[in-house]
Amino acid sequence: MDEPAELLTSERVELRQWRVSDLDALDRAIRESRDHLLPWMPWAADHSRRNTAEFLARKREEWTTGQTYDYAIRVDSTVVGSCGLMRRIGAGGLEIGYWLHPRWCGQGVATTAVRLLVGQGFRLVDVDRIEIHHDAANSASGAVARRAGFTEVARAEKSEGPAAPGEVGIEVVWRMTADEWADGEFR
Repeated sequence: MDEPAELLTSERVELRQWRVSDLDALDRAIRESRDHLLPWMPWAADHSRRNTAEFLARKREEWTTGQTYDYAIRVDSTVVGSCGLMRRIGAGGLEIGYWLHPRWCGQGVATTAVRLLVGQGFRLVDVDRIEIHHDAANSASGAVARRAGFTEVARAEKSEGPAAPGEVGIEVVWRMTADEWADGEFR
């Protein structure tokens, strides 16, 4: 497969490719989540409606070029966060990133989104590993990776130091290989 499906669904969670028409929903989700995102997401400090519109416009082009595949995370047709598959860890690899509105944390939404992304990621041509990277202080992101079946493979000090106020500057890397995932099941 050359690119993932534009719509991924589970019983409760839907991932849908971002659309320019999602501006109001995404802007609201970011605005309501800003305090929750600031410790971990440097871009949250500069949030504006204009930046959100530019993000959505950029997402279509990045999807077309295969650079990133970003999705709205939706529950009951409400945008509750964002996630994506990114080609930034070298040949054969994809990195997963995600964030949620704080109201939806702790309910399995992020873990379900990650599992949906993994299923699509390993269907792409030449993908042999998928990783999740986060700062060591962000234990919630580590918990999602663990619950989704990833294995911690590295911890290293970031040469540039912390990127956001809640970070300690130690990057944790979780990995899953294609051999560990078979048709939606762990081996």
